[in-house]
Amino acid sequence: MSRRIVSAPLTAEAFAPFGDALDVAGEPDKIINQGQCGRYHDRAGLDFSNGRAGISLFNANPRSFPYRLDMVERHPEGSQAFIPMTQQPFLVIVAPDVDGHPGAPLAFVTAPGQAVNYHRGTWHGVLTPLHAPGLFAVVDRIGEGANLEEVWFDEPYDVVSV
Repeated sequence: MSRRIVSAPLTAEAFAPFGDALDVAGEPDKIINQGQCGRYHDRAGLDFSNGRAGISLFNANPRSFPYRLDMVERHPEGSQAFIPMTQQPFLVIVAPDVDGHPGAPLAFVTAPGQAVNYHRGTWHGVLTPLHAPGLFAVVDRIGEGANLEEVWFDEPYDVVSV
């Protein structure tokens, strides 16, 4: 048996407790490159303990709805940004922390061009593209020590589309 989560469109307000929704909404902060580029400045609050920021490329297999959620993870030593390298939406799953354990998960679907930055220590699902290719740039902490905690649910969730 599983529990059900209905996904919602990703908005900055709804996602704020878990991290930063990254997009090019509104006017750019600055026009650069001889007037040919809008810069949307400093959209994510990167937060690392010891270590440094690194950029990695992930190529994940696409998933579909309903999506079976049986595990979430978190990174206590650093934030983690997922930036799609295509204009396809992806599924974002987060859960509040309840006394060191994940609470009831929430699911969001990004709009094309949106990215996310999970705050340090935020419970979240694995990278879940909904279309191929599942190519992402990931900015996260590179350093010594354990930076991954996983929790497997006794009773999984089924995530469905809006």
